[in-house]
Amino acid sequence: MTAAVRTAAGAADLALVRDVRREVFIVEQNVPEELEYDEYDATSVHLLAVAADGTALGTGRLIFGEQALKLTGGVGGRVLLGRLAVVSAARGTGLGARLVRAIEAAGLDRGAVEVELHAQVGALGFYERLGYTAEGPVYEDAGIPHRTMTRVL
Repeated sequence: MTAAVRTAAGAADLALVRDVRREVFIVEQNVPEELEYDEYDATSVHLLAVAADGTALGTGRLIFGEQALKLTGGVGGRVLLGRLAVVSAARGTGLGARLVRAIEAAGLDRGAVEVELHAQVGALGFYERLGYTAEGPVYEDAGIPHRTMTRVL
């Protein structure tokens, strides 16, 4: 399955981003809608993966600047990768890794030297294969066990 990965631009792309997140997090994982969409969506960079026919296949977001400083404990040069989601039909195709690399590139474009993410425990191996290292204890987020991970760019 081939997909183009691009920065979401405009209302139509942002609607596709929301659709993917709704399908993966709200429907599949039972994350409450009020927790899934937050104040950081408005100022984040959203990446979007779409099939040739325009079907949305995946997404992820980058939080950078002052907001990233607030969310990552004030570590300078660190950005936050989050809300990585790939629809079930596109899993196992390498699309998730492509989205991670695109988010990292967007971070580099904004001066990042390190990426932090909050991985679901079941996804730790995926992120480790991409060079991320787990830090600290497991904690609950939206009722799902997570662990903080980082990678120097």
